[in-house]
Amino acid sequence: MSIAQRTVSDDEADIRLDRWFRRHFPGLSQASIQKFCRTGQVRVDGKRVEAATRLAPGQAVRIPPMPKAMPQEARLVPEADPKVRQELEALILYRDEHILVLNKPHGLPVQGGPGITRHLDGMLDSLRLGSTHRPRLVHRLDRDTSGVILLARTPGVAAKLAALFRGRDIEKTYWAVVVGRPLPVEGRIDLPLIRVGGLRGERTAPASRDDKNAAHAITDYETLDNAGQKFAWLQLHPRTGRTHQLRVHCHALGTPILGDIKYATPDHMGTGAATVEGLPTQLHLHARGLVFPHPAGGTLLVEAPLPPHMAETFRTLGFTAPPPRPARLNKAGLSR
Repeated sequence: MSIAQRTVSDDEADIRLDRWFRRHFPGLSQASIQKFCRTGQVRVDGKRVEAATRLAPGQAVRIPPMPKAMPQEARLVPEADPKVRQELEALILYRDEHILVLNKPHGLPVQGGPGITRHLDGMLDSLRLGSTHRPRLVHRLDRDTSGVILLARTPGVAAKLAALFRGRDIEKTYWAVVVGRPLPVEGRIDLPLIRVGGLRGERTAPASRDDKNAAHAITDYETLDNAGQKFAWLQLHPRTGRTHQLRVHCHALGTPILGDIKYATPDHMGTGAATVEGLPTQLHLHARGLVFPHPAGGTLLVEAPLPPHMAETFRTLGFTAPPPRPARLNKAGLSR
């Protein structure tokens, strides 16, 4: 293979140079990319660059001879399982050429792990929907959390959306049924968190503000309805994105999420646990909606209906949830 040049596409804006190379030449190692940069064999617009350099649309990338590298577009696309495709297509809340938004069911892991063989990430080849690109996860939900999850349909869009999540430019709304009624009924939980334990026993715990290993964590909450002092329906807006943040913050508020046996204390408010006889035992935490800047412009709002177990609990407790608003893209932005 001789020396060549490729132009960075609009979809590849702000991608790192090393990731750009691995996208186009999957057989190329990180060490090789760094060596090419170090020796000046790879250049951008004629200039020497580092592997971490961010690319811009229209830039010309000099590609040295790589006879063993295999272009990504030449790889075989796995054949989709029709049953899996049908299952996933039924979850779609919104789709266009840039993104997919799904209503993730309770109990479906987003990614693999010890003992996990079936997970959303492993099923995404079935959601190509005619595209050459495999959809990509840009954020996560816990296995037992249901609701809105966002996917990028191209690598460039994935980079843009990941930057939005890092920059806190996406407004996330969660609904939870909690044991007890918080006082005050609305407010802000500003409580640092830290990961403790190890491997499969790892969990999140409140931390001291003086702990240098603690992560800043903020959640805004409001009570939408309550069943006396025993249960409440909370709307939660996480302003940071820590692992199990909402679950730990609700527990710290004195109102553990119904069904959250991992974080509820056995003697909380005399209930014995966060499971209550006569109500579903699943975790009652639902990613209700996202509002975010669409990568092609404008602001997109998407909401998901309650999962069956939470809908049953709402009926039992007399809570009335409004139906989700239809997904809409507003080029002028959305007023909340």
